[in-house]
Amino acid sequence: MEKIKSFTVNHMHLEPGIYESRRDLINDCVILTYDLRITRPNAEPVLNTAEVHTIEHLGATFLRNHPKYKDRVIYFGPMGCRTGFYLVMAGELPNKTIFEIVQAMFEFIALFEGKLPGGEAADCGNYLDHNLPMARWVARKYLASLSLIRDLSFTYPA
Repeated sequence: MEKIKSFTVNHMHLEPGIYESRRDLINDCVILTYDLRITRPNAEPVLNTAEVHTIEHLGATFLRNHPKYKDRVIYFGPMGCRTGFYLVMAGELPNKTIFEIVQAMFEFIALFEGKLPGGEAADCGNYLDHNLPMARWVARKYLASLSLIRDLSFTYPA
């Protein structure tokens, strides 16, 4: 079988940031998959499921309520390796816009207080596995990494 594109990226060279992972054309619509890399693979501890789950709930809530881009969000969810998240968007958007959306989403997560959206047993298949304080900490750490980004090409390192 052919190795899928994400397995051809040298994970030993990845730093936290935003990468364009895939670009697919479906019925004349470009579908863009972004790799939101939170931790350095194989160099930092992976994220625990509780904070990943909480980030997923808060991130999806933020994106699906975004006043301008909510109808272009296809998916936001964790990577199986627990080093980041995928954001899938319909249509071309400038990388600066994607950067601003991701930054605003993680600011929302870092500052979130109150009742977790979808955090009740009737709303969630694993409602006991959440950690808001840790999700907020992870979001602040990722925002610090984003503040260092100067190249908005979103290309993976060679």
